[in-house]
Amino acid sequence: MNLILTPGKVALPELAEIYWKSPSVALDPKSKSGVEKAAQIVEQAAAGDAPVYGINTGFGKLSGIRIPPEQTALLQRNLILSHCCGVGEPIPENIVRLVMTLKMLSLGRGASGVRWEVIEQIESLLKNGVTPVIPSQGSVGASGDLAPLAHMTAVLIGEGEAVFRSKTISGAEALQNIGRKPLVLGAKEGLAMINGTQVSTALALAGVFEGWRCALGSLVTGALSTDAAMASTAPFHPEIQLLRGHQGQIDTAQTLRNLMQDSEIRNSHLEGDTRVQDPYCIRCQPQVTGACLDLLRQAAKTLAVEANAVTDNPLVLFSDTSGAAGTTESPVQIVSGGNFHAEPVAFAADQTALALAEIGAISQRRIALLVDPNLNFGLPPFLSPDAGVNSGFMVAEITSAALMSENKHLANPCSTDSTPTSADQEDHVSMATHAAWRLLKMNDNLGRILGIELLTAAQGLEFRKPLSTSTPLLSVLEKVRAEVPPLMEDRFLAPDLEKAAILIRNGKLIQAAGESHFPKLRESQDSKSV
Repeated sequence: MNLILTPGKVALPELAEIYWKSPSVALDPKSKSGVEKAAQIVEQAAAGDAPVYGINTGFGKLSGIRIPPEQTALLQRNLILSHCCGVGEPIPENIVRLVMTLKMLSLGRGASGVRWEVIEQIESLLKNGVTPVIPSQGSVGASGDLAPLAHMTAVLIGEGEAVFRSKTISGAEALQNIGRKPLVLGAKEGLAMINGTQVSTALALAGVFEGWRCALGSLVTGALSTDAAMASTAPFHPEIQLLRGHQGQIDTAQTLRNLMQDSEIRNSHLEGDTRVQDPYCIRCQPQVTGACLDLLRQAAKTLAVEANAVTDNPLVLFSDTSGAAGTTESPVQIVSGGNFHAEPVAFAADQTALALAEIGAISQRRIALLVDPNLNFGLPPFLSPDAGVNSGFMVAEITSAALMSENKHLANPCSTDSTPTSADQEDHVSMATHAAWRLLKMNDNLGRILGIELLTAAQGLEFRKPLSTSTPLLSVLEKVRAEVPPLMEDRFLAPDLEKAAILIRNGKLIQAAGESHFPKLRESQDSKSV
């Protein structure tokens, strides 16, 4: 069944479902009247004498050139073809489908001036599994994601390339396969398609959704490491967190307590433990990981707004003044603005990058703690039962350090960068697209760091037997051991590291531990959870 979306009212859970499950989506038919009303206004402007940007003029620095009505369709077609200048590896298909959905939501608000047929063409591609090939590089995140959105639009008009049934074919062939004719773009429709932040926003949403799953995975690995190191849970006391008041910190401590509640290992050293305090990577998990949860939630809130936004230019405005001074008609204006500037998305992507880097940084320190016999409270060096002839997790820890350092570099802000383009017409840009694109790599790195922590913590718990960890964490270990056996002697470890990373990324550890134990990503305290 289609997921029916109401433009302007799509929440994070629906966006997450589109990202994770790629359902067929369609706009609420009730939005059609508003879309068509704006399209009529644009059609009238295209035939009029007054210059209106992008409707009967050229684009950007060429906006002073008037375009006669008989060249309107050619103008829009040429706009798409000339802007298909993207390079680099293709954006993943599930993210492209999210891009297409976000574009429909934006057009469906009835301020862009496109015909309903444009939305129907996008819906048809989504319904029939046609996914445009969008190169990942070429947008600076202002004046819209011009190049990537042009590649998406090209397929609608029978150009470009698309993936259909796992094969890359021409846009014309893709349309033929699903029984659709190439769309002939009307006034402003090409401009409405390529102006907008949908690529940046979809990439950033992907970064947040993947990052949140990794963040929850880090609560699992953090709890396992805490028990493996026979560390104290006293710093997770609820009153400590309430005295500071940050929600992410409160939620992190609560989750750690939930995951470790009936641990025999923890109960075995409640008394008589000579250690006074644990290192920060254990003790300050609520403060560090909790702050990261708060950053991800703030980014998600921004992106949920942006996902529902109208971000092309110019816009058809219906200023409702009915009833004022006897007025019964609403004046209509076509106004140029700057909603295409993706600064909010760039900030959200940079926030997300900081969170991903810090989750990985504190996880890496827990790995280092567990392999160090000076810090791990009685565990063997590098967690090998026969250290010396065996190196155990020595180089796995080094790999985690390399990934951590790479993420630190990737976390440097993109939003503070700008360069003028288009003959200085677009003289300040957001860099939101590659700010968001780099989150995919950062999540890959973070998943692998957490996967290494998962294995080192599981190995450490082997040496605490016959004492057992908690019930939720035993369920997690069962999942781990179904994929990766204990490291009794050195072996080729790379495949095991990948298996552990997959367990972090696919959410199965969270399910094994019990999803009710974990905090939710949400737009606000009162909204639906995801």
